[in-house]
Amino acid sequence: MARAIMALAAVLAASAALAQGPNPAQLSDGFPLPPSIAFSEWRQVARTDSYSEFRQVFPSAVASRFPANDTIELQVFLPTDAVGSPPVAILLHFWGATDNALERDLAVELASRGIASVVMPLPYHLTRTPAGYRSGELAIQPDPEELKQTMRQSVSDVQRTVDWIQSRREFAGSSIGVTGVSLGAIVSSLVFAVEPRIKSASFLLGGADLAHILMHSSRTVTQRRILESQGWTEDKLRENLRPIEPLTYLSPGDLRPAYVIEARNDTVVPPEDADKLASALANHTVLTLETGHYGGFLVKDRLIRSIAAFFDATLRGRPFSAPSKFYSPTIRFSLMADTQNGLQIGAGLDIWRSNDRSDIFATGFLTPTGPQAYFGFQLGKGVSLGAMFSRRGTSPGLVWSTIF
Repeated sequence: MARAIMALAAVLAASAALAQGPNPAQLSDGFPLPPSIAFSEWRQVARTDSYSEFRQVFPSAVASRFPANDTIELQVFLPTDAVGSPPVAILLHFWGATDNALERDLAVELASRGIASVVMPLPYHLTRTPAGYRSGELAIQPDPEELKQTMRQSVSDVQRTVDWIQSRREFAGSSIGVTGVSLGAIVSSLVFAVEPRIKSASFLLGGADLAHILMHSSRTVTQRRILESQGWTEDKLRENLRPIEPLTYLSPGDLRPAYVIEARNDTVVPPEDADKLASALANHTVLTLETGHYGGFLVKDRLIRSIAAFFDATLRGRPFSAPSKFYSPTIRFSLMADTQNGLQIGAGLDIWRSNDRSDIFATGFLTPTGPQAYFGFQLGKGVSLGAMFSRRGTSPGLVWSTIF
């Protein structure tokens, strides 16, 4: 009987460990915790009815070639009406961000729900941009070793941010979430995979399989050409980037909640890579937008409320369900050719589709010659064949589209 009880206790302990996230001992070689430091005092910069805003500065634990990149300035939002120490979410921006407008909007929404937030600039962005460069210009280099260094620094900086949060009595140090958009979502997924102190995570327009993203994203054409000229293939790159690949560390037994928001027509982070991320998460919810990578801007406020609702639930130990209905418009920018109107450009809104892939679809277009309707079926690579309806009549049409 005693042995049976001990065996049962061991099983329960193992299950609890899986629910808590990755085993730090297994990850110490690739992502060691940054050395402990004494943090300076934060300073208040603003106060509103719903939150107080602070700045906190500390050094990165990973040194780069640029001193400006190695100092981190956090923007901290503490809700003014929180009862006790509030949970906190770490917010990470997209590649090339020149401001934190989206993160500030999310911080304000979180504050209204009694949740604190910390906006952390990623390496080579915003206040960390080296002189003579654009924000984010150095973040995604066509050099696998530079990429690994930047991702390691990103993770280490978030880990030190967690250290700082847990050093402050103003926050509930055991209820920390992380979220990001695009590049910020990719970094967040790696942080979530290797940092057990993160309780829940939301990924907006992110994905996994870094090699596939680099070799297929519409945003990495220049980097891809250079990598290919150097002899890099997707398989070779995937093997090289394995130490910073979220899929390397995500565990099917990790029951921490995650929220994946993907775009069905994304060309920046291919939908299949968002699906790979979701498939690697044991306890996840998915919301699919009927847009491209940038169309989420059209429903930004609802996305912010949905992400805030996720953290409001999961950081307080409650279940979360994604919205059952979430309208997001499919907007096309198209090059159109038909026998009645010739070659022209148009902007259109999809009004019907046969299935999730829009194999057959109907769109209303605005063109220089007036409004037109189009009914077509996909040929592939954004090209479709169908019928064009205009005031001049009906004619066969060929349309190439990119979806916003």
